Parts: sequence; C-alpha cells; structure tokens
Amino acid sequence: MLLLLVLGGARDPILVPEVSQHEVLLRQGFTGTELLLFGAVLNPEGTRAAQDYDIIVVLKGPTQSIVVREKQKVAGIWINVDSAELRSAPSYYAIASTRPIDQIVDDKTAAIYELGLKWLQLSPIGSIDPDEQARFASGLVALNSGNGLYRQEEGAVKVSEQVLYQARIGLPSRVPIGTYTAETFAVSKGRVVASASSTVEVRKIGVERAIAAFSDQYGLLYGLMAVVVSIGMGWLAGRVFALV
Repeated sequence: MLLLLVLGGARDPILVPEVSQHEVLLRQGFTGTELLLFGAVLNPEGTRAAQDYDIIVVLKGPTQSIVVREKQKVAGIWINVDSAELRSAPSYYAIASTRPIDQIVDDKTAAIYELGLKWLQLSPIGSIDPDEQARFASGLVALNSGNGLYRQEEGAVKVSEQVLYQARIGLPSRVPIGTYTAETFAVSKGRVVASASSTVEVRKIGVERAIAAFSDQYGLLYGLMAVVVSIGMGWLAGRVFALV
C-alpha cells in the first residue's frame, strides 16, 4: 500500500488552462489590450497538486517567413546592404514564467520547446553562414522586442496554493491578426511534466477589416490607390500652404 501511495504521488499532473479573451477585435483607435492567461495545476484525480511546479506560459502568433534586411549608412544615406530570409518566424511571441528560464530548464529542453527569445527556431531559407544567421536572428528579435511584439517576462507567473496560476500578457496596438496559440507548461526538476494549450483569435472589424481584405485580394490596385491618395494629399497640402 505504501508503494502504491508513493507511485500515485509521483504521477504527472494535469493542466486546466484558460484565457480571459478567446477573441480580440481590432477596431479603429485600438491602443492595445491585456490578456490574462490562467488555470489550475491538478493531480490526475482532480485534487490539488502534491508539490510546487514551475509554470511557463507562451503566447505565440501566426508564423511566417520573413526577410530581414541590414541597413548601413553610406555617404550619409541609409541603404540595404545585406538580407536573409528566415522561415517560420512568429509574428508575435511572449513568454512568462515563475522564475528565470535558465533556472527552470536546461538549454536542451529550452531549445526543444522554444522557451525563451534566444531559443526561437529562426532558421534561414537557403545556405547562410552560422554567424551571419545568428546576427540576422538577433536583429529580428531586437526589432520586434522594441515594437512590443516579442517579450520575455520572467517572474510574471504567479501561483497560489500550488493550484492556481495566472500571468498577464500585453498585446500592442500593432498586433498582427490571426490565430494565436496560448501554451502552458508545468515543469518539475527541469522536466516538462505536463502541457496544455488554447487559442486566441485576433481579427479586424469594421473599416479596418474591409481595407485589409481589399489589400489582400487586390494588392496591385490597393498600391496604386495608395500612391494616388498620397499624391493628392501632397498636392492639397501644397495648395493650402500656398494660400496661407
């Protein structure tokens, strides 16, 4: 009986995740919002977990290939001097954890589950020098971090009574549309013992949605109209200043 109790206490937990909003609507004047990722860590029987677990939550936007260009100042003018195309780059990535990631898992585990900005799998399309690949990948991470699209918040996950966890993750005003995946990982002694996921849909509505749909379906016409509108606005501004 004692052996059965020991084995029963050693069983992996289950996660019951939830998100405060499963749909984020981007209206005119959208300035950003905040999602609450929360849930419970339970024994398989549904009772309170028998130990403390480190919790890591990851909110990831749609992935896409992206061209990263490097600019340099030549003769006083900034120009593109080199570029690399990276496959499967997340349009948005945020990670929150109970402690610093390197104190929760080793590098191998972090790389497998992409736990942390430096472990994102930003592999290039085609052949490229490893040092150059690392430079372009770090440049993309730095650029998106500055725009609020990539973020890493260690210590932002709070766990109460070994059961309930929660983390708040912000979405900036320029958040990309698409289906987002919210993943939760329970970690014990460096090992991921449970994981669960849910989804969040980010979409535009109203005028913004109509413009986005038009630009996707009629890209050339949309570009020509944008040029015409820009020229018209420039001409109108010139006439106004000429009259003043």
